[in-house]
Amino acid sequence: DDPCADIEAPKLPRSLPKSLSEAEVESLLGAPDEASDLGLRDKAMLETLYASGLRVSELVGLKVQQVSLDMGVVRVLGKGSKERLVPLGEEAIEWLQHYLNEARAKLLHGQTSDALFQTARGAAMTRQAFWHNLKRYTRVAGIETHLSPHTLRHAAAMALLQRGVDLSVIALWLGHESTETTEVYLHADMRLK
Repeated sequence: DDPCADIEAPKLPRSLPKSLSEAEVESLLGAPDEASDLGLRDKAMLETLYASGLRVSELVGLKVQQVSLDMGVVRVLGKGSKERLVPLGEEAIEWLQHYLNEARAKLLHGQTSDALFQTARGAAMTRQAFWHNLKRYTRVAGIETHLSPHTLRHAAAMALLQRGVDLSVIALWLGHESTETTEVYLHADMRLK
């Protein structure tokens, strides 16, 4: 008999999220061509994602009526159909306003839709289309780090943590069930120090 058979393996720590430096975030946010309708849409999407820490699925699933620019919040239906109010920063509000005023109607080509973000053909944006755009903007910004669709979410959480925002507040903001999930960001922050 193997004397080690009854010994449990130690729990391995969760993998640390990859994050971006503030300079990389700025480069990524500056990558879209704001003079074009699609570039304006993408700028609004990236700014919203970074400002709110939404999951990509939550971002692409946003309906116009979920966004309140005058209150500066977005109402999100997250995992398990749980609703939460997430604040938007001034930059995101400004770019969403530009997108809604200048580009969204053109992208709809006379169609109606309650989806906030549209493709070039007027359909609702998909996760795959957004991910394709994110990879393209990563190249434009000269970022060599391998990004995942969650990278901006991690970067947003890290920025809050580094500004001294309490972990329980960040957990609520991200829509995490518990602060244990959010502690991954704390460990990543400790690694950077």
